[in-house]
Amino acid sequence: MNQQQSSPNAMPGMGIDPAVAAQLQSDYAQQFMTLWQQMLNSEVPPLRDKRFADPAWQSSTMHAFNAAAYLLNAKFLAAMADAVQMPPKAKQKVRFAVEQMVNAMSPANFLFSNPEAQQKLIETKGASLTNGLKHLFEDMQKGRISQSDETAFEVGRNVAITEGAVVFENDLFQLLQYKPLTDTVYERPLLLVPPCINKFYILDLQAHNSFVRYAVEQGHTVFLISWRNADASIAHATWNDYIEEGVLQAMHVAQAITRQKKINVLGFCVGGTMLTNALALASARGEEPAASLTLLTTFLDFSDTGILDVYIDEGKIKEIEQEIGSGGLMKGLDFNAAFASLRSNELIWNYVASNYLKGENPAPFDMLYWNADSTNLPGPMYCWYVRNTYLENNLKQFGKFMLGGKPIDLREIDAPSFIYGSREDHIVPWTSAYESVNILNCKKPQQNRFVLGAAGHIAGVINPPGKSRRQYWVNDVQDGLDALSWLAGAQEVAGSWWPAWTEFLAGHSGKQVKARSKLGNAKFKPIEAAPGRYVKAKAA
Repeated sequence: MNQQQSSPNAMPGMGIDPAVAAQLQSDYAQQFMTLWQQMLNSEVPPLRDKRFADPAWQSSTMHAFNAAAYLLNAKFLAAMADAVQMPPKAKQKVRFAVEQMVNAMSPANFLFSNPEAQQKLIETKGASLTNGLKHLFEDMQKGRISQSDETAFEVGRNVAITEGAVVFENDLFQLLQYKPLTDTVYERPLLLVPPCINKFYILDLQAHNSFVRYAVEQGHTVFLISWRNADASIAHATWNDYIEEGVLQAMHVAQAITRQKKINVLGFCVGGTMLTNALALASARGEEPAASLTLLTTFLDFSDTGILDVYIDEGKIKEIEQEIGSGGLMKGLDFNAAFASLRSNELIWNYVASNYLKGENPAPFDMLYWNADSTNLPGPMYCWYVRNTYLENNLKQFGKFMLGGKPIDLREIDAPSFIYGSREDHIVPWTSAYESVNILNCKKPQQNRFVLGAAGHIAGVINPPGKSRRQYWVNDVQDGLDALSWLAGAQEVAGSWWPAWTEFLAGHSGKQVKARSKLGNAKFKPIEAAPGRYVKAKAA
């Protein structure tokens, strides 16, 4: 008997089984009575939550009880959400809505119930509240919560500082070529395709954690796409435009400058989705430009999109299509707000408590500075993307979706592939990133590699050697092996995964040649110094 039939009073397809609800209520009542007795006996209950780790929360029975009661209520509401009988996608939305409400109602988020903030108010004689209000008004003008000291960084001054030049530009992107740091370089260049929903310099933060600089130091001639921050002048650009005039154009320029028919290519997140679309279109035209393909935290199969699925349904996509599908902009601030909500305790309420209630100044942090530097997208391009990927998963309809007037089949990409996923990634679940292994390079799947890194979507990728305290997992790729079976047999390796990637890349980069003394060539002359002006444009 299935769960929906377990009680004659259960509503088919929705609601909560009365027996389950009664058990949850009974458990809650018992635990609340225990907590109440602890308070009456002046016993301080344990608080196993980092929001209440400060000793101030246990400085009085009332504060400790308030926090403990909140945690008990949160646990009960989460259990009730899990017990709701409805389709999986609908249940995920219920869970997400309950989580947002519960996170917002934490006593840590209010001055009257936060003993840390009250203590600081007394110690600073009101200065913390004054400073907190100042932060609040400044953030209201920005339209977002400040997560970092944004005065500590400037693009081109102390982030995005690897030396190079813009060697090509059009309305959609600038192409950067970086100056070699070695006497000899591999003959085949490396083209990096970052996500267009963020600025490229997540791959080129500071010297010690720059993925770009690391690749250049390994002897690669590195090109990188710097996407334009969309404005009204490109508000009608389409997904096809970004593939044809963006990724494919960048490939052609890199090929021309280095005089190489084959180049190595790397895509990060949606940049990887765009890159594979470009390679599949090239294949449909009889071209095979990639000597190797690297994908970092990338969806090709959108069957399981994780928590992001709460924002995707037919009604919502139709609404967006009606608003901007024929022209307009998808605002970067909306992206930031949506992604922050996926980890609201860490990326929203943590800063509400520290910035506004306690009046603390945000610490300088290059990744969070980059995270706040939002990017707009053309409406038609964005609408095509979300409908054909998250909503309908059309990229996996091999040979049935069209680009450039050609039917596209990702399985026709003929290049050894290095696929990377992050184990705690909440944007691209690592098991979904792994599925690319079973799609790409079907003729020679044994040439593919999959590496699983620790941490999340960004921190897992930006994990340079040297000071790395993280680890990664490796295992052979076998035809038909699923993600969890792969992990069960994987070997854990301490440190950064970057050297494993450069070892793979070296095998597909050709011979060593003398490094070029000049950037660009006679046709594609340097336009301006890296990082270029496109990356400095702020979202309106």
